[in-house]
Amino acid sequence: MNKTPTISHAAEVKIENLTKSFGSQLVLDNISFEVKTGETFVIMGPSGSGKSILLKNIIGLEKPDEGKVLINELDASIPDTHEKVITSIVFQASALFNSMSVYDNLAFYPREHNLYSKNELRAEVEKTLAILSLSEAAHKYPSELSGGMRKRVAIARSLMVRPQLILYDEPTSELDPIMGATISEIIATLNEKFHVTSIVVSHDPYLACSIASRVALLFNGKVHLIAKPDELDQSDDPKVIEFLKPKIDVRNPRFRKLHS
Repeated sequence: MNKTPTISHAAEVKIENLTKSFGSQLVLDNISFEVKTGETFVIMGPSGSGKSILLKNIIGLEKPDEGKVLINELDASIPDTHEKVITSIVFQASALFNSMSVYDNLAFYPREHNLYSKNELRAEVEKTLAILSLSEAAHKYPSELSGGMRKRVAIARSLMVRPQLILYDEPTSELDPIMGATISEIIATLNEKFHVTSIVVSHDPYLACSIASRVALLFNGKVHLIAKPDELDQSDDPKVIEFLKPKIDVRNPRFRKLHS
């Protein structure tokens, strides 16, 4: 029986006292915040601050040691939650099937789960490719695509289930500034077009300040602050300034040695 997905309202996410350790290493330390329906919420922080582990707890790939993640008041660590509240993730490395064409990458999950009839599936794939300006790439393979195009295919694939929540893991990593700006614009546009909640893990200040409703800044597994982009830009907090506007001391002997 055909189970064509329908457009649903955007999801709400609540993080309540989330703690996660690996052995003796405390990665997430009693984190709490909420992501509102329809919001684009960006999680930033230096390497090792716990951003990717937090994302994995939201998607259910990791389970908290303490606390919980709720998506529309349902426990994110229970697999059924991500079927009741449709969730997609765009992985940092895109995670496309290299042996499949772009078309078949988009069609794979809906085809395996009988979400559409054959004719509906073709129409949905073609429509989604068109939204991401990928129609001409339908019969190409991932190895034939640029990094930016692979990111766009990964985003297109995430839309095939009509998600209520999309998670993005470093969507602009390894892209040049122009393509990074393009991906940022795509995320913002899709958020409005599909009325989906977006949670973006990124180290990219341009992306955060251009698309975010709010930004959470993580340091050492803790939420240092949550603010709107303009509030971050005007902040005199030393940690915010250090992360968003780092300065290089050219008088540092180490710097001089590297550039001598």
